[in-house]
Amino acid sequence: MHDIHIIGGGLAGSEAAWQLANKGFRVRLSEMRGSGTMTPAHQTDGLAELVCSNSFRSDDAQNNAVGLLHQEMRDLGSLIMAEGDRHKVPAGSALAVDRDGFSAGVTAALAAHPNIEIVRERVDALPEAGPTIVATGPLTAPGLAESIGTATGKDQLAFFDAIAPIVHRESIDMETAWFQSRWNKVGPGGTGKDYINCPMTKEQYLAFHAALLAGEKTEFREWENVPYFEGCMPVEVMAERGVDTLRFGPMKGVGLDDPRTGRWPYAVVQLRQDNASGTLWNMVGFQTKLKYAEQVALFRTIPGLEKAEFARLGGLHRNTFIKSPELLDGELRLKNAPHIRFAGQITGCEGYVESSAIGLLAGRFAAAELAGEALAPPPREMALGALLSHITGEAEAETYQPMNVNFGLFPPIPGKTKKADRKQMYTGRAREAMQGWMAQSSLSPAS
Repeated sequence: MHDIHIIGGGLAGSEAAWQLANKGFRVRLSEMRGSGTMTPAHQTDGLAELVCSNSFRSDDAQNNAVGLLHQEMRDLGSLIMAEGDRHKVPAGSALAVDRDGFSAGVTAALAAHPNIEIVRERVDALPEAGPTIVATGPLTAPGLAESIGTATGKDQLAFFDAIAPIVHRESIDMETAWFQSRWNKVGPGGTGKDYINCPMTKEQYLAFHAALLAGEKTEFREWENVPYFEGCMPVEVMAERGVDTLRFGPMKGVGLDDPRTGRWPYAVVQLRQDNASGTLWNMVGFQTKLKYAEQVALFRTIPGLEKAEFARLGGLHRNTFIKSPELLDGELRLKNAPHIRFAGQITGCEGYVESSAIGLLAGRFAAAELAGEALAPPPREMALGALLSHITGEAEAETYQPMNVNFGLFPPIPGKTKKADRKQMYTGRAREAMQGWMAQSSLSPAS
């Protein structure tokens, strides 16, 4: 017996289940991993497994849109943020987590909740009746994806999503590499030395760039014309845009002082801590579709990684999302089947935090509806409201693409303002808007 069915135990589904269960509703949470079915990208059957990076990005709620989103979610009792905070690892001003500890924490919290039943099963069709939240993410099983396509009457949109390699810390040569955050910036719990930096000279960089272009890649001919998402682009695709693209992107040496020369390197490869014990480090910005043997050979040409041992090599998987601005109403309901809500990356938001945030809102909207109440959508001045508005109608449906939260989604600050002050004006206005929304909607962190 359940009051609502949630399909998908990723970040969005887990957050939605938590919000509903804490409001007293019985949740059936279906997750296909653990039932004998896996995805091309997941490695475990843990709920809320982080597939790509282990970073929730900036945790600066004063100057950054995603940091503001972090804080809004914390204020609403987010399970994802609570476990992220509990399992954080040093990452400068960003919030990065021990991915295994984080997933285990989310799984344990949901399994222990008396209002949640976790069922390991693959769901191949949308339910014809009954309150439902679909949070199956970018790797929706083919049967369910076909059912969604039939229900929406629209062709699915898709792009390729790539995964970065992870290196064993003990295999990194620290005689060449060094610890430093860019500009020695210190975040909460950090030291200013939260990244491992592997420097390159101009000659080394040019040789690496040429080898990256020449390396054999995994190709999916059936999907050759599918676009990449700009925020998770394979490193070799970036390299194809020009010889200096990487050097002004993920391999930028600015703000990093090589202790051997006292100068900024021509280019640099950064690694970020991936687990709490510091034994695993991921290669920042090095999502790739290079074949495995090519990855090992090429990445071992990077100074400091000559003897690198890889806990995971990079990969490529297909990502699917719907035309949410056209198909969903302002409460994330499917317009032609309003008993069904969508949440997470399948709605076209991008990023761990954004996915979780839409799961939180879907759970809150569903809880209000089950209680016979109305929950006003968060105002657009909030990070939650800006993201929701973009997904459910602000974006242009025909050109809709996955989007991270950013200040460009917020209503503009009126009048002339200094660029240096504008970010804090956005976040200050958002906090005021959230206070009003929570008071109007009788919301509180504990509710």
